[in-house]
Amino acid sequence: MSQLRRLDRRGFLKSAGTTVVLGSVGAKSASATRVLDAPPPPSGTPPQPNQSYDFDEIYDRSGTNCSKWDNVRDRFDTEIEVAMGVADMDFRSAPCVTRALAERCKHENWGYARRPESYLQAIVDWNQRRYGLEINPSTLQWSTGVHTGIIAGLMTFAPPGSRVLLTTPAYNGFYSDLRFTRTVPDESLMRLVDGHYSIDFDDFERRARRSNVFILCNPQNPTGNAWSPQELTRMGEICLEHRVVMLVDEIHCDFIRSDAAYTAFASLPNKEIVDNSITFKSASKSFSMSGLKVAWYFSNNRDYLERIGANSRGSLNTLGVEANHAALTEGDDWLDGLLPYLDGNHEYVESYVAENIPLVKYRKAQGTYLAWLDVTDLGERIGAERTAAEERANSGTEVTADEIVQRWLVENARIYLNAGSSYGAGGAGHMRMNLGTSRRLVERALENMAEALANA
Repeated sequence: MSQLRRLDRRGFLKSAGTTVVLGSVGAKSASATRVLDAPPPPSGTPPQPNQSYDFDEIYDRSGTNCSKWDNVRDRFDTEIEVAMGVADMDFRSAPCVTRALAERCKHENWGYARRPESYLQAIVDWNQRRYGLEINPSTLQWSTGVHTGIIAGLMTFAPPGSRVLLTTPAYNGFYSDLRFTRTVPDESLMRLVDGHYSIDFDDFERRARRSNVFILCNPQNPTGNAWSPQELTRMGEICLEHRVVMLVDEIHCDFIRSDAAYTAFASLPNKEIVDNSITFKSASKSFSMSGLKVAWYFSNNRDYLERIGANSRGSLNTLGVEANHAALTEGDDWLDGLLPYLDGNHEYVESYVAENIPLVKYRKAQGTYLAWLDVTDLGERIGAERTAAEERANSGTEVTADEIVQRWLVENARIYLNAGSSYGAGGAGHMRMNLGTSRRLVERALENMAEALANA
């Protein structure tokens, strides 16, 4: 066994050359200190380019009630060295967010707070600045999260028992939204050729005829598809023709590979198609602020907005609003530094898997910081289907082969990934790996996996 595998995660963190203090949220490396300690820019000053951000820093989140790390460690007896499940990032927050929160905390009162128009304008300006997307601020509505908004949309346009169209494999959180609203998933399985997913439009239209709502994920979670204008238009045309309301989740839109492009659904030239949609967004993925519970939605269709408003209430957290405002007005430089780093993580995984882990396949995603791994051969090597069948027979509980693979990787490689079967039709034989972390942890996870499989 290699020296790297013999170390537990705490030993690895100590030997990695960082100044992280385990269990201390406030620990920082030297390069990060320079950024965090810098004075805030004068009011109205645009973000300054070329700052140094230490994305290689291994920032320990253990012991902070972190869902991504602490939940998994409580679940398994084996020490988890790299948790790569829940879709948030392990990087230190953008300095502008830290400054904004610290400044607001100086005011020691937490009563009701208003949300000035400047906060809505920050959303409008972000979308215009980065994507050329024009949003009328009067159409923007607040939500405590994209899930909350989508649930409101389902309650409005999809009565209990009605069908909701999904292109699968699809984000597993959508299934929990459907269960909550007592609606039924209608799964249009995407075509998979050489690691690339595409929509089967004949099947999509057949299912659209009997569905009330289509949830579009753009870019797609977990496959990473960044949908083209042509694909978006065809989906929109079918939904419009069959009176299917489109709920468009674009929460991952800021994470697009350098050789791909994000097309906002609301930017399509066909006004009728766009008017048949509501778009849901947040800065929570882009700046890893999911715990601060702020999102928004918008539509050019005033009737849709009025109807969804009857099932929605945007009661927001004061600190969440402050953090989002800071990110959207001052966070461009931090995000622009992060994007090529995440590109590098995707490229590293694609290259390493091809060269060192023949039982796994990965084609670099066009969007998101998520890798969708094909582990079909890995599952066959370890007899995952047979083990799952035996456990189902002996215990009477539902166990999938992917969950067996998940557990095997925990026990033998000390890494945690999401089981593909939870992403609906087409998810079997896959695992979702979160690459929003230090490349040193990505390297460690892959080395552990390669060594475990070599010994399988």
